[in-house]
Amino acid sequence: MFIYTVRASTLKFFCVIALSVAVLCAVILTIPEYTPVSTKAVAAESTKYSYDKIKTSDDIVSFLSQFGWEVDGTPLEEVKIRIPMEFDKVMNSYNEIQKNQGLDLSKYKGKEVVRYTYEITNYPDYGGTVYANVIIHKNRVVGGDVCSADVTGFISGFAMPEGKSSGK
Repeated sequence: MFIYTVRASTLKFFCVIALSVAVLCAVILTIPEYTPVSTKAVAAESTKYSYDKIKTSDDIVSFLSQFGWEVDGTPLEEVKIRIPMEFDKVMNSYNEIQKNQGLDLSKYKGKEVVRYTYEITNYPDYGGTVYANVIIHKNRVVGGDVCSADVTGFISGFAMPEGKSSGK
């Protein structure tokens, strides 16, 4: 016959351990599911926009129309630019806009690219001038934005603002 004695301190120890495990399980079950911060990039990839085969101005117009934008067929500006080798604060901020739409300019550091600027004619609920800048490298869109011409304006990725559709 075996006799096992338990002291009160041993019993308290096991109760604290059991209670801790129960609290940990409850916390794990109540934590909401993790959603990545850059859901726009995931949404952009799942929508399957075409960023390739951009050879003419008509191709750029077609590219922008994927997002619901209407532009004149002729660019207002066509400029060769070089992506800087080192990104400063402004360029890092601009590249975050690119990353949120599934693009990344850091891959093109030091490369010469062409930026085309078009005037958007159907930006919803905004009376000012809005431009679309499309950055092309070797017949592929590698970056760009939609921005207003106002000093206190805005800049965003190519996607149409949420909850709005292009007004005609």
